[in-house]
Amino acid sequence: MCKFINLSANYLLTLRYMPDVERCFRKYYKYLQDDFSPPFLCNITILINEKSTFFRVITDFYGKFMGFVYLDNFTGNEKYLYSAELTTCFDRCAWGSFTRYSAKIFLKKCFDELGLYKIKAQIYPENHRVRTLLKNSGFVYEATLKNETLRCGKPQDIEVYSLYRDYYYKTR
Repeated sequence: MCKFINLSANYLLTLRYMPDVERCFRKYYKYLQDDFSPPFLCNITILINEKSTFFRVITDFYGKFMGFVYLDNFTGNEKYLYSAELTTCFDRCAWGSFTRYSAKIFLKKCFDELGLYKIKAQIYPENHRVRTLLKNSGFVYEATLKNETLRCGKPQDIEVYSLYRDYYYKTR
């Protein structure tokens, strides 16, 4: 079983999990950022502050940190959210069945509670672990954005995957 904790809702939980979020973010930073991202130390603080409404720490049943997930780049208005982009980062101890299980729960929350129609994920082509998780969760490859950004001063492709509510409920 997993839990999704909203850090903006509880200051003490923010203090408890912030070192874990920073450690995980630092470890997998190269899969999350490009050359245009702010420096690491200010980036994690900005990230949590900007995404606080949709930023969740993922723990196991006993409260052990397993990773984090957040939504951004929303399309819609104050009455209706149409789509959002998903970003996730799991600690190594969570890889495998835990990530598949927590993804299933989080996606259901996105469709049921937020009413999203589409969830999109963008990944670097070498990020095979996330690609596998996306495919296991029902995401479908849509496109490769050629030379979409720069990483380490070199043009970098980005792969786009999407999951639509209709498809999600049809296959579940």
